[in-house]
Amino acid sequence: MRRPWLGLWLWLLLVAGFSSAGLWQLQHGARIDTDILSMLPKLQQDPLTQLAMTRVEQQFSGQLYLAVQANHKQDAIAAAQQLQQQLQSSAAFSQVQSAPNELAALGKFYFPYRMRLLTPQQQQLLQQQQLATLVQQAQQQLYNPFGTASSGLLSQDPLLLFPQWLQSLAAGQQFQQQDGILLKPNQQQWLALVIAKGKGSAFNPEAQQQQLSALNSALSALPSDVTVLKAGALFHAAAATTSAKREISEIGGISLLGVVLLVLWCFRSLTPLLVALLTLGGSFVVAAVVTLSAFNGMHILTLVFGTTLVGIAIDYSFHFYCVRLQTPELKPQQCLQQLMPTLTLALISSVIAYLALAFTPFPGMRQVALFCAAGLIFTWLTLLLAYPALAGGRLPQQSRALALASALDRQRQRHRPPALLWWGAVAVLALGVLRLTSNDDIRQLQQSPAAITHEENQLRALLSGGTDNQFLLVRAADDEQLLQRLEQLSTQLQSLVAQDQLGSFVSLSRFVPSAATQQHNYQLQAQIYQALPNILPNLGLDEQLAEGLLSQYQHSTPLTIRDWLAQPANQTSGLAQLWLDDQQRGQQRVAAIVLLGGIKQLPKLQQLAHSQTGVSLVDKVADISTMMAHYRYLTLLLLGLTLAIAALLFMWRYGLRRGLTIATVPMLAALLTLGCLGWLGAELTLFHSLALLLVFGIGVDYSLFFANARQHNAAVLLAVLLSALSTLLGFGLLGLSQTLAIAAFGQTIALGILFTLLLALQQSSNTEQGSHA
Repeated sequence: MRRPWLGLWLWLLLVAGFSSAGLWQLQHGARIDTDILSMLPKLQQDPLTQLAMTRVEQQFSGQLYLAVQANHKQDAIAAAQQLQQQLQSSAAFSQVQSAPNELAALGKFYFPYRMRLLTPQQQQLLQQQQLATLVQQAQQQLYNPFGTASSGLLSQDPLLLFPQWLQSLAAGQQFQQQDGILLKPNQQQWLALVIAKGKGSAFNPEAQQQQLSALNSALSALPSDVTVLKAGALFHAAAATTSAKREISEIGGISLLGVVLLVLWCFRSLTPLLVALLTLGGSFVVAAVVTLSAFNGMHILTLVFGTTLVGIAIDYSFHFYCVRLQTPELKPQQCLQQLMPTLTLALISSVIAYLALAFTPFPGMRQVALFCAAGLIFTWLTLLLAYPALAGGRLPQQSRALALASALDRQRQRHRPPALLWWGAVAVLALGVLRLTSNDDIRQLQQSPAAITHEENQLRALLSGGTDNQFLLVRAADDEQLLQRLEQLSTQLQSLVAQDQLGSFVSLSRFVPSAATQQHNYQLQAQIYQALPNILPNLGLDEQLAEGLLSQYQHSTPLTIRDWLAQPANQTSGLAQLWLDDQQRGQQRVAAIVLLGGIKQLPKLQQLAHSQTGVSLVDKVADISTMMAHYRYLTLLLLGLTLAIAALLFMWRYGLRRGLTIATVPMLAALLTLGCLGWLGAELTLFHSLALLLVFGIGVDYSLFFANARQHNAAVLLAVLLSALSTLLGFGLLGLSQTLAIAAFGQTIALGILFTLLLALQQSSNTEQGSHA
């Protein structure tokens, strides 16, 4: 009596220790992650490309775009200002703005370089020596009551070329600016834009909740006749968090309820139920703590996958109690002595499958592998340590479940399907593999609700395409070469915009011309300053200004990118982040990001990037999708290797013929699952491949227990059926997930378990018939 209770105390100490460690970790930085991208492998990119992707993500990942719509212009401005003030007063956002109030600062910065800055139209007129046209335009501005001309400006820029160039910086933008708010007419309404950048990641649950609370409070205070369109990662992350939490409670709850009902129906006693729940609870706690320790956090989808541990860990309890049900005279220790060799081999095979998952490059799958492997190992320890003391209660003498299992066992021996029919059905199903197609698009990992996507698409249309995930990266050996390449690329991109194949783009060449372009502009403006004695009287200006203007022209210096980068206005606007410096092996390289919006013809951009020296299209979505296709192939190879290792293990344990027979079950189950997916028209993804690894890890237990059934045929059959039902409850419910990756995972395992069960039953009946013969 003392030894069983000693094991129980040891088990309780382990649970208490793990629980304390988990609480300590949560209080010292370990967190639950909801960022779907953190589950994905890191792209192996060169440092400059990686730096560019980091810059783009930092600049745009936390931004919210809010479009306030009202019937009247002043109402839109007032509502946007109110929204802006409330968001600024909250602690959830680091920056809230509409129109940057930096036009005056930009004018002051650029003005000394005015004699080297020209718009394309000004360049064309000067190249054609149409100086009279420029003079006429200046006269029109001079006599325009709403013009920008002033005596001070005229005395330093007589043809008023600089204000036109300054206005050209906003070329392609359809927004007006009034009272610090960006405005745009939209049919019969006015749209006012507010941009907010959240503190912390939108995928961090705490930051997410703070931002949503502040935003909802600000929106509820707006007038009732004002509507707001919203876009940003925050809304997708919040939808993913809500969906994951709902699925955790639903899948875990229904799975647990199913297990409870199965236990009560089979054993008609609360003791097996309580012991099973204790087993599951301890395994879940230990699995969570081990995962938190290894990764200093845990993804919320790991918990979604982890709920399926309910359907796997309970299998060991089923086998224990089914043997006790058939042989009630055995003590718990005696039951364990009979079961432990098979349970240990089943544990090893399952852990091998999970370790195979751990070798994949997906952090999320590594977490799932460690979570489930740790949970199963502790389940095995629970049987060894706690069951001798806890599981010795009396079970009913007559069990309907065991009688039903005995009847089913006799029926499957008497009425086996003809071998030709059986193998014919297997062949037909397997042929479905030929119909399989693949789809590795990363975007299928997470589908946001249609309402969020529709609202975001509306706002993107109003913002002329916004900013897409793809961007161009331009590299060069030095600053001047890079600016020249940006200018050449901008000409090509402007052509795509004119052809309606691209909505917009942002290039630094608009803000800093190359030294060659500035020198060309400087030479073109020479004809202006040489003709000042004739130009000034036509504008009503004193001819004595000519000497000073000519001196300013002669002492004009070019604008450098380094001077431009040093301006605080460019730092706060985010434009400076588009310039990249990289020091590699003693060589300084420079690069620049060109942002793209409203892409309609991605192949055109790919062709353009290939045709331009030093230009590459960075498409993270496509790169990750390509990588997923590569790892899908590697995962299938890993499955084959895992099956081969398992076959060797079984042959070592059971001999050549019997070991191969056991190993054939998971091999055929994987083939039939793929065939069935093919007939159903499913597109094969990496997550189907990963699920097949678990089909092996879970389903091979059925063959192992049948192979070691001996005199407990009915008990093993009942335990296997209960195990299959509980696993189907766990993984089958994953197939109903709103996230396609999780659904694919669950559906594949559900099919695989069904086929494994049928094949194991057929194999065991053949083995038993052979032994009887």
